[in-house]
Amino acid sequence: MAGFVKVSSDHPTTGPKASDAEVSRWLVPLADVRVDDELLAAVRDTVASGWWSAGPRVAEFERQFSDYCEADQAVAVSSGTAALHLAVLALDCGPGDEVVLPSLNFVAAANAVAVTGARPAFCDVGGGPNLNLSPVDLEATIGPATKALIVLHYGGNPCDMEAILEVAERHGLPIIEDAAHAPGAVWRGRKCGTIGRVGCFSFFSNKNLPTGEGGLVVTNDPELADRIRLLRSHGMTSLTWDRHRGHAHAYDVLEPGFNYRLDEIRAAIGLVELTRLEAENAARRRLAGRYRERLDGVKGIVFAFPARDDHVVSSQHLAVVLLPEGASRSDVQAALAKEGIQTSVHYPPIHTFTHYAALAQRPLPRTDEVASRLLTLPLFGHMTDEQLDYVTDRIIAALEDPVIAAAEG
Repeated sequence: MAGFVKVSSDHPTTGPKASDAEVSRWLVPLADVRVDDELLAAVRDTVASGWWSAGPRVAEFERQFSDYCEADQAVAVSSGTAALHLAVLALDCGPGDEVVLPSLNFVAAANAVAVTGARPAFCDVGGGPNLNLSPVDLEATIGPATKALIVLHYGGNPCDMEAILEVAERHGLPIIEDAAHAPGAVWRGRKCGTIGRVGCFSFFSNKNLPTGEGGLVVTNDPELADRIRLLRSHGMTSLTWDRHRGHAHAYDVLEPGFNYRLDEIRAAIGLVELTRLEAENAARRRLAGRYRERLDGVKGIVFAFPARDDHVVSSQHLAVVLLPEGASRSDVQAALAKEGIQTSVHYPPIHTFTHYAALAQRPLPRTDEVASRLLTLPLFGHMTDEQLDYVTDRIIAALEDPVIAAAEG
């Protein structure tokens, strides 16, 4: 382990973790941010400006992100969850409606539906190494109450959007792209998030474009964007920044809304991180290729998603493997934690949580099959080959332990 730089362990994780006595700081964290003088200067200048709430930097971040995505409209918000909630509301989903989404997703997607009064209806994944939703099962989940579809580009790997668009068109349903993992991912020359009716991004601290907290909605529908802007700030017709500049002297409230605004400090961070996104994504793709070479097919490990063809470019937010059937994931995680390696699980399927398990749901056999085998390995753009090789060597060693390999999963 000579030459490793210990980094902060202040990142959320699930599963076993080494105690403070065993490892005070992760040798290889699940995710990590790089802080440099450019980033610090952007934050310092913003704080020194004296204007911290939504203002010119937020507007500039929206403009630059929309240009990057080639989207007509971009609305910065306080989180990816807020982005999803606003998208569902703006499409008039509510009591009596259903919204179809994959159960293999972060619970925020289902919560964003449920809090509107609509019902999440879960569909299955493709199975095997394909952890994106199945277009066939997506269509099978659609019923007379279905109002919209949410598709997740899992781990930054674009879904089969051709088939999904055909399903949506056949049923006359809008698509919300959950692109939380996929800033910069490309499907047939189009950036993920711009393919459906509306796209939602997250800038949580472990994302490819991190701002700590934050999110953004993109759309090519100006009326939809206007409604999202209205709902973002209490249903008010003007922002404090507008009134500060003298562009408005009063405001009206057109409908109940929320305080889902992004602040200037996080927008300043986002402007810097946006300039680094392409390099970050490319570095992650290279590292994922190295993971695949060293792990796929070894000791029964399957690396999620095959290498992509020319018309699909992953942002490679996650490095996920499927452990061999029968192996104990908790034991593998514990063994890696003892070696200073942080891991996680993306995700416990939403339909297995107490609240959502109580709802009558369709069988999801492929999601259930992969659920206990998923393991997320460390991945970040400045991760070294030495760190990656250390992770792969230790996971192989863990699976060579006969107790772990033969345990009940």
